[in-house]
Amino acid sequence: MAIHAPSRNHIRFAFVVLAATLASLEVVDADSPGSDAVSLSESSITWSTVKYATSAENGFVSGSLDKKTIVDRTFKTYVLENRYLKVTLLPEFGGRILSIIYKPTGHEQLYRTEVGVPYGMKAGNFYYDWLMVYGGIFPTFPDPEHGKTWLKPWQFKVVKESAGEVTVSMSLKDDVAYSAAPTQFLKGPTGIEATYYVTLKADRAALDARVVLKNPQPQEIDYEYWTCTTLAPGSDPKNPKTTGGAEIIAPIQAYSTPAWSANLSEGDESFGPGKSRFEKLRYFKNWPTMGIAYAAPDMQGGNFWGVINHDNEEGIIRIADNTVTRGLKMWTWGFPSFTKEADARKDPSEARPYVELWAGVSDQFFHRAKLPAQGEMSVTETYSPIVGMSNVTHANENFLINFSAAASEVNLQFFSIEPATPLRITLKRGDAMLFNDAVTADPNNGNRISAPLPAGGSGDQVRLTITTTDGRELIAAETRTR
Repeated sequence: MAIHAPSRNHIRFAFVVLAATLASLEVVDADSPGSDAVSLSESSITWSTVKYATSAENGFVSGSLDKKTIVDRTFKTYVLENRYLKVTLLPEFGGRILSIIYKPTGHEQLYRTEVGVPYGMKAGNFYYDWLMVYGGIFPTFPDPEHGKTWLKPWQFKVVKESAGEVTVSMSLKDDVAYSAAPTQFLKGPTGIEATYYVTLKADRAALDARVVLKNPQPQEIDYEYWTCTTLAPGSDPKNPKTTGGAEIIAPIQAYSTPAWSANLSEGDESFGPGKSRFEKLRYFKNWPTMGIAYAAPDMQGGNFWGVINHDNEEGIIRIADNTVTRGLKMWTWGFPSFTKEADARKDPSEARPYVELWAGVSDQFFHRAKLPAQGEMSVTETYSPIVGMSNVTHANENFLINFSAAASEVNLQFFSIEPATPLRITLKRGDAMLFNDAVTADPNNGNRISAPLPAGGSGDQVRLTITTTDGRELIAAETRTR
């Protein structure tokens, strides 16, 4: 939907229809009668991996890797569903949100590997001295680099179940001590008790989550916490992957890299020693190889990040209090993982096309934080798909917007997390009203408003306010004319 604001005495309406590939089995009419209830059901999923073996402590058994043999594992899953989202949870392998399908487009938002391949064996990089990526969104603690819990079963519990809301939890206590863990990881169990709450409400086109870590010890403990997300918005649910048009969306200007990833910045330290301009690395196509980049110095309070797939202008954004999870770690296998992608079953490889973004309580891996004695850490997250937006400049639990103003025009793209809520949108520059009208959000296509800026107006700040029709403010923002 594109709405052009009043220009003198007339209003011009134009409707922009964005191309979308609809998967008929996944798409449900968002306005169909009775389709706004939330449901919780049990299901299962089969995942293929190459053949390998692990010890009783989850260490990798040397010599067991056989890439020519593919085996299947079947997991029990739980499915949360409303008229906008179909969400699949997998508690027994890492306590993860495995899939988020946005029903109006039928597209998957999260990456999920087709064939799992162990890697990094005996390289000293991971707690169990090896790793295998499956995908999705999942909590990692008490160490970085996927921590201890990525392959552990988490306890599943239904916290609330009604037509209007389903909340479930996945819980685990760190009682693990791997005898062969590399030296940079914490020794012994921390006793931290982790609970990951996941909520889907009937009227929301976004998934809400809350991480709670509790320290039952009488003394403070060192720890790290990171939420790992593997993102592939706007992709085929049967073959989810990041496309060539992917862009990392984050309100940051600079990044830093470990020394071994310095090739990502190609010597650009334009923001000072160790800090490179982020503009180029936003785009997946500009990642020459695998590597790590950190927001520098950290998120500095910016409350959102995510990925937009510009091939179809569909994305997924995480909204959270990033004064708590202040670190943003970015990882990909490099753009060649997309351009040179091989058949996963004929040539299994760990290097696949996805964008991995992490939210951490510290600024970088192996920079530990402190969990107070008998204290806790808690952060609330919202994961919202978006359609028809080329960027995000502001976000909260109600809205995502892309708001800008040029010399002659102000432009707004927006996505309402509660699309059925009637809205009123106002745009003002000084005392001049540029737009003031009731608007209905379209969950299927882009929502756009353009308003001309009259010559000779006062001030260079344009203010946006979006409210409900009864006046409750949902989001407000300002932008400066360029």
